[in-house]
Amino acid sequence: MNRDFTDEELVELGRQALTVEIDGLRAQLPRLGSDFARACRICLNCRGRIVVTGMGKSGHIGGKIAATLASTGTPAFFVHPGEASHGDVGMITRDDVVLALSNSGETAEILTILPVIKRLGVALIAFTGNADSALGRNAAVHLDIRVPAEACPLNLAPTASTTAALGVGDALAVALLKARGFTEEDFARSHPAGALGRRLLYVKDVMRTGKDVPMVRADATLAVGLMEVTSKRLGMTAIVDEALHVLGVFTDGDLRRALDRSADLHTTRMDQVMTPHPKSVLPNMLAAEAVHLMETHSITSLVVLDANAKVVGALNVHDLLRAGVL
Repeated sequence: MNRDFTDEELVELGRQALTVEIDGLRAQLPRLGSDFARACRICLNCRGRIVVTGMGKSGHIGGKIAATLASTGTPAFFVHPGEASHGDVGMITRDDVVLALSNSGETAEILTILPVIKRLGVALIAFTGNADSALGRNAAVHLDIRVPAEACPLNLAPTASTTAALGVGDALAVALLKARGFTEEDFARSHPAGALGRRLLYVKDVMRTGKDVPMVRADATLAVGLMEVTSKRLGMTAIVDEALHVLGVFTDGDLRRALDRSADLHTTRMDQVMTPHPKSVLPNMLAAEAVHLMETHSITSLVVLDANAKVVGALNVHDLLRAGVL
């Protein structure tokens, strides 16, 4: 039967649980020593992948650790130990490293596949709360993740211990990330649909190229320029010389100004109605920088130039919207 707790009592219970978990994490700090460094070196020298395994709550934590490793430059995947003994152990190769999580160190499903791991000669890194356990004794490296107490008032439900395992797993992933020289750009490549991946897109990733780039020569007539603007649907066209160096751009605003002057479509040259020295971007600039340039100057399209001021692409606000940069 539910007890009638006040709001303040419920909040205090939550704070007590967090305090216990914080204490459990703090307990890991002095234990990160030579064994942790050995675990890092084993992972860095791994020619295959880090195969993470764990049962129950430890399995959920193991899945997250595997995902974090994989997304930060260390190829990894999770194998359920129960499924491993029914065929999935074949996923483990001699080039891999196994990272096993078990607070007791005596999880039967993991111990069942230990002989296979030993036979393959695969390095085993164990996260347990008991160095004298079967898993701890058989590991090439044992990382002690024991905690003073679980946050569960019965000291039974895995709470502080799973938080400690997750924290040490994150510590391992971050140490490997730094050791590998993993960058924001590397992270973006493994998260193409994520916010960071979109933010780190380059102009060259979203710009239009080749025949899709609107360009006309300086001596083209206004009528030809208008056809180029409408057919390429970028709301502008670049004006270029014979070597494709940009001379200017022609936009909707330039068209309005030309019509106000009653410019003749068939006799007016594009270099007479263009805007010279247009705003431009380089292919290797971040797409976010292109957005900033557009916002600062209240424009909706840009030409993309190489280091020699030659037109190599173009983009507009709709291209950036489709790419999720805006």
